[in-house]
Amino acid sequence: MLYALYQFFDINFFSYITVRAGLGFIVSFSLTLFILPRYIAWAISKNANQPISKYVPAHNEKRHTPTMGGAIFLISTMIAMLISADMTNIYIDTGLVAIVGFGWIGFQDDLGKVLSGDNLEGLTARGKLVRQLIVGLVVIAMLFYAGFPTEFYLPFIKTPIFDMGYFAIPFWILLFLATSNAVNLTDGLDGLATVPAVIALISLGLITYVTGHAIISNYLLVPNIKGVGEVTILATSFAGGLLGFLWYNCHPAEIFMGDTGSLSIGGVLAYLAILGKSEVLLLAIGFIFVVETISVILQVASFKLRGKRVFLMAPIHHHFELKKWAENKIIVRFWMIAIISNLLALISFKFR
Repeated sequence: MLYALYQFFDINFFSYITVRAGLGFIVSFSLTLFILPRYIAWAISKNANQPISKYVPAHNEKRHTPTMGGAIFLISTMIAMLISADMTNIYIDTGLVAIVGFGWIGFQDDLGKVLSGDNLEGLTARGKLVRQLIVGLVVIAMLFYAGFPTEFYLPFIKTPIFDMGYFAIPFWILLFLATSNAVNLTDGLDGLATVPAVIALISLGLITYVTGHAIISNYLLVPNIKGVGEVTILATSFAGGLLGFLWYNCHPAEIFMGDTGSLSIGGVLAYLAILGKSEVLLLAIGFIFVVETISVILQVASFKLRGKRVFLMAPIHHHFELKKWAENKIIVRFWMIAIISNLLALISFKFR
């Protein structure tokens, strides 16, 4: 809408991606703040509560907290994008597919859990993975249709290592599956996944802006891909919606995002990393999500191979809970680690 004002009425102010990215953030943040309390009241009246596993520490005190709040910040993000972004941009359209696709998978999973009142119900692990695979393939097909380059880059190296060609398909699919499930595993404490996701979105938003900017990308010796800069608006709009969600999700949480939110966050982070040629750098940008996933892998592997556990409970945030760390202490310390890891990731951009 704002981009149309620039095109048809020559209002140059709205031609700048930075201006529209900032407005997208504000619109999404404001909408989420406005809608969420009304959704919370409705969800409580319908008993749309998050079923909590009986094995999770302090599960009883959270069993009446409503869930699927992710649907609200996803809707706010998409409205903000419709207002602020150039909807003729193929990368914006593909981003919308990622948001809706992964969000819909999470919604199906959440709905099954809420209706059954059991955290183990919902989609099966296989059913969820198949759906994630399909959405990932659709997104990748759209990128190939747009002629998106398939070169593989590593941090600190200014030239591509090699051209993946069609091997990019399984690599990017793996990225979508790993990232969406990693965020899902992290979403276990109040605000634990929210702030690292906001920080990661801002970092990836900066990277996509640089990637789409001919002058800055040349100065920083990063690949320049025409049209990718517009996706900065997607990143900031999503970050704004998540920040508005945090208002009600911080400890003690009044609402949980559910798989509706966490799977979509992971899908979008993977998508932005692909567009910014930062697939490897995502390990640092999403460091908290990586650590949480590795803790689960180590726990399962150790128990199967040795019959012993590495942690008191996995994911690792539950380990610290059982060590009697206060929930807020775990959350804030994880946030601090996320800030530091993202700063290091962004600094690496200068060293090429």
